[in-house]
Amino acid sequence: MGDKKEADSPKTEEERCFLNRELSWLEFNRRVLMEADDPATPLLERLKFLGIWQSNLEEFFMVRVGILTHRAQMLPDHPDPCSGWVPAEQIRRILDAVREQQTVAEHIWRTLREALKAAGTDVLDFKRISKVDELMSKKIFSDIRPMLFPRVVSDNMTLPFLWGRESYVIAWLGRGQAASSVAIVPLNRVPSYTAFEIDGRQKIVLTDQLVQHFLPQLFKKENVRESAVIRVTRNADVFLSDKLTEEDDFRVEMSALLKKRKRQLPVRLQIAAGTKLSSGAKNYLIKSLRLPEQNVFTAAMPFDFSFRSGIRALPEFKYDERRSSRDVGLSKGEYFDYIAEHDLLLSLPFQSMSPFVDLLYEAADDPTVESIRITLYRLAANSKVAAALAYAADRGKDVLALLELRARFDEQNNIDYSEMLEDAGCRVIYGLPDKKVHCKLCLITRRNGTEVTHVTQIGTGNYNEVTGEQYCDLSLITANEEAAADAAEVFRALSEGKVPPPAKQFWVAPLSFKQPLAALLDREIAKGPEGRVRFKVNSLNHREIMRKLIECSQAGVKVELYVRGICCLRPGVPGYTDNITVKSIVGRWLEHARIYCFGEGEDERMFIGSGDLLNRNVERRVEVMAEVLTPETRAQVREVLDAERDDRTKGWLMQPDGSYVKEPGEENTSSQERLYRYFHDRKVEKTLPAAEEAPEPKKKKGFFARLAVFFRGD
Repeated sequence: MGDKKEADSPKTEEERCFLNRELSWLEFNRRVLMEADDPATPLLERLKFLGIWQSNLEEFFMVRVGILTHRAQMLPDHPDPCSGWVPAEQIRRILDAVREQQTVAEHIWRTLREALKAAGTDVLDFKRISKVDELMSKKIFSDIRPMLFPRVVSDNMTLPFLWGRESYVIAWLGRGQAASSVAIVPLNRVPSYTAFEIDGRQKIVLTDQLVQHFLPQLFKKENVRESAVIRVTRNADVFLSDKLTEEDDFRVEMSALLKKRKRQLPVRLQIAAGTKLSSGAKNYLIKSLRLPEQNVFTAAMPFDFSFRSGIRALPEFKYDERRSSRDVGLSKGEYFDYIAEHDLLLSLPFQSMSPFVDLLYEAADDPTVESIRITLYRLAANSKVAAALAYAADRGKDVLALLELRARFDEQNNIDYSEMLEDAGCRVIYGLPDKKVHCKLCLITRRNGTEVTHVTQIGTGNYNEVTGEQYCDLSLITANEEAAADAAEVFRALSEGKVPPPAKQFWVAPLSFKQPLAALLDREIAKGPEGRVRFKVNSLNHREIMRKLIECSQAGVKVELYVRGICCLRPGVPGYTDNITVKSIVGRWLEHARIYCFGEGEDERMFIGSGDLLNRNVERRVEVMAEVLTPETRAQVREVLDAERDDRTKGWLMQPDGSYVKEPGEENTSSQERLYRYFHDRKVEKTLPAAEEAPEPKKKKGFFARLAVFFRGD
C-alpha cells in the first residue's frame, strides 16, 4: 500500500501484534457491507445493511477523518501509537480502503437493484428511462418545483455554502466554451424519493436524479452545459473551551458549538456517477470547498437509502417478526418486593425496556421513595424514561438527572430534554468539564421509618426505547446495598463536579477501571493454562490492556475476545497471542453489551457495564461496571458468551493479519436467534403474594403526570 517508511514498521516484535484503529474500524464496516452481500439475508434487509454501511462511513468521515485532518495540521509528525503512521499517512490509507470498499458496495447495489426489478420494483435510472416513466416523473417534478429554490452565482464567485449531509444539484449554465454562471439547487425542502405504480409495477423516483434530469425545465432561459448531484461531508470535530467556568451556561456553550460544527470545513465531496464533469467544473468544486482532490469520491449508488421504507415488502423480503417481550412476570407494585430478594437482569432487545420504565413509575407512586438519581446519555425522541422522571418529580420525588450534553449528534436532543426536565421540577446537572459521563446508572432511595434501602440499575446501553429495540444490551437491577453505596458516591461526586473516586464493588473509570481489571488478569496469569478470560466489548485499542492480554496468552491463559468493531490486537501471532481468539458478531441487531469475565466455575467473576476498552473509555470518560453476583443472573450472562462462542452463522474470526473470515461450521447457529429464544419468554419466579391494587392517589394530577399517562398509553 504505497512506499514503505520507517514509521510504517513497528519498532518491537510485540508491536507487530497491534493494528491501526481507523483501518480496524473500516474492517468492521466491511463486515456490515458483507451482510448486504449475503444471499441468505432477505432482500430489504440487505438494502438496509447497505444503507447502514453508507451512514456509518459518513459519520466516520465526520468524526475520525475530521480528527485526523485537524491533527495533520496541528501535529503533522505525531505518529499513531499502534501503527506508527503519521496523520497524513493514516488518511491516505483510509481513503484507499474506502475506495476499495466502495467498488464492492456499488457492485452490491447493482445486484440489489436487479433483484428489486425482478420482484416488481424499479428504481428509475434516468439514463435508461421509458417514455411512460418519464412522463410520470415529469408530473412529480412539476409538483415539487415550487419547493425548489435555486441560487445562481457567477462562475468566478464563491460557491454558496453547502450544508453537510445534504444533497444538492449543481449546474453550470451558459453557452459557448465557458459557463457564465453556476446554479445550486438545494434538496432539503423536498422528499428524497417518490413512489408510484404503473401496470402493477412499483416505480421509485430518487429526487436528486429527478431534479438533475429536469434541470432544463427549471432554467428555461439558460443552457445547462453540465450538472451533477453532490453531497458534502463536513468535519464534526469540535471542542468545548478549556476555559469554561462554572458561571458559564453549559447549554449556551453547547448550542454555540453546534452552530460552529455545521460550518466546519469539508472532509469529503461525493459526486454521483452518471454525468462526467469536466476538469474545470471539478476543479471549481475542489477550489471552492478547499478540499484535497484525494477526498473527492465518485459514487455509482444513491447517497440516501431512505427509499427502502417505501418499497412494497413481501414477507420474504424482511426478517421474520421478532418483538421484544414487555412482560417479565411482574406487575406494577411488585418490582420493589421482588428486587429486595432477587437481582433482575434484562436482556435487550429480546426483552424490552418496559420493566425498567414500570419500575420508575412504581417509584414515583411509592410513598417510601425519596429520590431518583440517573445519568442520561442518549434518549429517544419521545422518551418514556424522561416522561417517567417528569412524573416522579410531579409526584414530589427528588429527581436528579445528569444529562451529558456532549453525546455526539444527540447534543440538541439532550439540550431540549434538560429544559423539559427542569420545567417538570427535576434537578438537572451536566457532564464534567473535561470528562464525558458515559455510564448508565440509576439509584432509587427508599425510606421506611428509620430503614433506608435502595434499588440500583446498571446498564450497558442507553435509556433509549428506540435503540433498545435494536441493540443487544444488558440491564442489571439489584437491591445490593454495597452497589447502592458505590452508586451514591458516583452521584455525589458528579453533583460536585468531580471525577468519582475509586469504589468498593464497582469499577469506575477513569480512576478505578484499569487497575482492578489488570489485577484480575494477573490472577488468571498466575493460573497459567488453567486461567481463562472472556471479554465482550464493542472496541479495544488500549495499549496497556492489550499488553496485559498478551501476557495472559504467553502464560497459557485461554483468552476469548468478542469485539464487535475496532480491535487493535491481532490474535494468533506466534509467541505473543497464540492463545487469543477474536470474534465479531454482525447480525440483525447491533451488539452493544460489555461483559468482563475471569476464571471458571466457583472461581469465576463477571462484570457488566458501560465501558469499552478504548483509550477514551478507560482514561477520559466516567464509566461504571458492576459485578454480577447471583447464580441466576450469572447464568444468564454466561449464556450470552456461550451463544457468541457457538455462533457459526454471523460470527467472523480475526486472522493474524487483521482480516476477518466467516467462521466455518453449522448453519442456523445465530447467537442472536438463540438468545431471543432464551430470553424472550423468560419470566421471574415470584415467591411473593399477589400485590393488592394500589388505591388511586388523591392528589390531582399535574401536567407532567398527565403527560406520563399519555406516554404509558394507560
